[in-house]
Amino acid sequence: MIVLGKTKEMIEAYGLRKAIAYLDSSPDENIPKVIDWIEKFDISHEYATPCRLAKEALSDPCSNWNILMKSLYTDIDDGVRKTIFENFIVNSLILRYRKKKELENKYNCNIPWTLLLDPTSACNLHCTGCWAAEYGDKLSMSYDQLDDIIRQAKELGMHMFIFTGGEPLVRKKDIIRLCEKHSDAVFSAFTNGTLIDEDFADEMLRVKNFIPAISVEGFEEETDLRRGKGTYQAVIKAMDLLKSKRLPFGFSTCYHRKNAEVIGSEAYIDEMIARGCKFAWLFTYIPVGKDAAEDLIATAEQREFLYHQIRKFRKSKPLFTMDFWNDGEYVKGCIAGGRCYLHINAAGDIEPCAFIHYANSNIKKQSLLEALQSPLFMQYRKNQPFSDNYLRPCPLLDNPEKLASMVHTSGAYSTDLQHPEDVDELCGRCREVAAAWKTRADDLWYENHAANDEPLASNQ
Repeated sequence: MIVLGKTKEMIEAYGLRKAIAYLDSSPDENIPKVIDWIEKFDISHEYATPCRLAKEALSDPCSNWNILMKSLYTDIDDGVRKTIFENFIVNSLILRYRKKKELENKYNCNIPWTLLLDPTSACNLHCTGCWAAEYGDKLSMSYDQLDDIIRQAKELGMHMFIFTGGEPLVRKKDIIRLCEKHSDAVFSAFTNGTLIDEDFADEMLRVKNFIPAISVEGFEEETDLRRGKGTYQAVIKAMDLLKSKRLPFGFSTCYHRKNAEVIGSEAYIDEMIARGCKFAWLFTYIPVGKDAAEDLIATAEQREFLYHQIRKFRKSKPLFTMDFWNDGEYVKGCIAGGRCYLHINAAGDIEPCAFIHYANSNIKKQSLLEALQSPLFMQYRKNQPFSDNYLRPCPLLDNPEKLASMVHTSGAYSTDLQHPEDVDELCGRCREVAAAWKTRADDLWYENHAANDEPLASNQ
């Protein structure tokens, strides 16, 4: 029966790959067919809502989503687009989901969709409030170590990998080698963009499976405020280069007390779209590290402002956006702890989140699967969601008592590379802001869900 199931899966995957290959001949006609194929694979209905929304949006030729989809054909190199579509839709979404359920049942632990990897702690910038600025170039993982982590992850069904740091493009030659070797995966990186040059862009064109997310924190004044004078102009130069090469890219941005209004402005979003960005990852400032700038934490009013603005832009702008704190209602809370992703720092420590610097395991001593079964990751699995209001997903910024409890219960150690951080001290920085956001978040949840007679989510 297992062999028959695998054979059927291979035949279906082949059919889906062929459907994707035909997209170029008539995207308007064939994109709905690809969505139909995804629905056939989705026996557990995990993608039912996104598929329904995609069909509705694409049925209107004037919708922002239709404009965005068509731009992938006019703006992106044909070979790159085909490779990304096949690796993402077939390998990273469809085939992975079936393997995830099988392995989670077998091992009774979370099996993530992706993982974040720090190839190095080195960075060419020294951004205010960034913990990586403290680490210097002391730590790096070798190419062989990175390759082995990706091999282990693919055995667990993962085909999406994101490089962080430090500045990951300090290791751009090794990143390209990994993209080339693992040609069935999609790779991305959170990068400051200043190391993207013509040679690297040409390598991206060659391997076809690397998509950068370039960090930019508003316009020139806001970006250079934290990242240093001249950074914004270097970012714009990189975006212009990638756009000229017909390469896909997006931007990532951290909103905080001094830039939230700019990040949420229509002018900023329009500028990023005009520069060629196809997606946006939004984060909020988290006061992690000895020199954390607590005065940068966004206020509850600013966070609510971003909540409304991003939802408005989703109805009008040809840009895919994800706000990793305010979008908890769409993914039922926190996605860290192996539920959707985990993080491995440059020392090899396996952390539940890029912002949660605690661990029970290290990839140099334990396997990826063993880490997912470690006490801290099992605490995440047991306690998620951390709030019965999905607009308060985070165990640090929104529910600091939850992180402190999980770290103490699991006996996790601090992975801060320079100054080990007491979890109670860290969580103490977030209590006031968590209380302020709770009031706003509960009101928002009630406003959006009471009309449908929906209670707060269950913690079970």
